[in-house]
Amino acid sequence: MNQYRFRQSFSEDPRLSDRLFNLLEIAFPGVRDAAARIRKLGAAWEDASTPFIRFHDNLAVTHVGILEIPMRLMGKDVIVGGIHGVCTHPQFRRRGYYREVMEEVLNYCDRRYQTLVLTTAKPELYQSFGFRWIEEHIFTSKCDSKGGIDGFRLLNTSDRNDIQLLHRLLETRQPVSNILGIVNEKAIFCYQEGNNPLYYAQDLDLIAAMKIEDNKLKLFDLVGTQICTLEAILKRVPQPINEVEIYFCPERLDADVQALPHLLDGDSFLMVRGAFPLEVEKFMLPHAARC
Repeated sequence: MNQYRFRQSFSEDPRLSDRLFNLLEIAFPGVRDAAARIRKLGAAWEDASTPFIRFHDNLAVTHVGILEIPMRLMGKDVIVGGIHGVCTHPQFRRRGYYREVMEEVLNYCDRRYQTLVLTTAKPELYQSFGFRWIEEHIFTSKCDSKGGIDGFRLLNTSDRNDIQLLHRLLETRQPVSNILGIVNEKAIFCYQEGNNPLYYAQDLDLIAAMKIEDNKLKLFDLVGTQICTLEAILKRVPQPINEVEIYFCPERLDADVQALPHLLDGDSFLMVRGAFPLEVEKFMLPHAARC
């Protein structure tokens, strides 16, 4: 007998995806289009997420999803559980459904993962379940780059060859940091970055998720078989750069940085449950692990 009341299977129920996204679209408008976009990139929400869904008749009314995130944490490779897509239909709130599903999810996760993570604008919803807020930091570096060669090209995510390139590097990537980095993960990366500009440097065989605003470079992630220095990246940016903001642990970039407390997007609190060796470290969870 299945010990889980709310666990569902996308493979066993072909209608489950549509019913789930009818609920998710209410809570997170645009999520259905985002899921379709990552499918075009060769990743699928349904392959990455384990859903726990409470139904009222045939209507999905509460959902909590679980992702497996392969991480490098303080030099060790671990699988961390990621909680995502948490929502309850507005007409079925204040009935205890969220607590019922979450308790079952935690029972499931505690048998599999030593650490759970999630990001949220409402940390108070998770504190009673043993999650705690951990402060993150952004890393800034002053520089005086006059501009170099035009060494990056925009990745074309509608081109089959570029999609294959993206998959190859995601599958073989070095963690951007040995303090906290991601290895061999596709779905979350494609969801978070698939609609943002991605740049490829052929001579480095490296994809950079980055943005330039005036003379400031914002560096969100690096995907490659080798992690290069910040100097090597700046040499391939043609315009002058006088400041860099780094949104991950930068120890492999060989750069002088200042760590500043930072709340991503102004309301993205990192919540952790269980063992987490970075309690006293200055770090940021990369985009490719935020769920």
